[in-house]
Amino acid sequence: MLVADKNMKEAVCDAPNSQESGEKGLALLKYLVIGVLFGIVFVKAEIISWFRIQEMFRMDSFHMYGVIGSAIVTGIISIQLIKRLKIKSIAGEEINIPKKEFRKGQIIGGFVFGLGWAITGACPGPLFAQIGSGFTIVIVTLLSAIAGTWVYGKFSDKLPN
Repeated sequence: MLVADKNMKEAVCDAPNSQESGEKGLALLKYLVIGVLFGIVFVKAEIISWFRIQEMFRMDSFHMYGVIGSAIVTGIISIQLIKRLKIKSIAGEEINIPKKEFRKGQIIGGFVFGLGWAITGACPGPLFAQIGSGFTIVIVTLLSAIAGTWVYGKFSDKLPN
């Protein structure tokens, strides 16, 4: 979403997912290509491997901790560069990263997410790569994730969040 302030000459881009895009049809093809490439990286790095995920939860291997840790470090560095160098979006808009507030529901949600991840051997990112790699049983996990998202959306006002 673009926010224009009277005193500002430039539009501000609120991060991360509040923008509405007018892209349609073939313009969306770039996202499919990026998603496929991302899936290939997941497969080659063994991030979608149920065995690698189980190794992580049993503390048998550093592989997944290394992947997750490097992603966290990359994210921290990227956010700091965006803030300190005042990097703009591709459209030239200032990027505004709002402060996050802690809520107790985040602990409960994180526990449920981690429990599902440990039981199924998949978090939402690799689900599509697992299905694309031929592990069609993961469709059950995907449908369960969609159902869980729907239930949360339906009852979120009644949940501790």
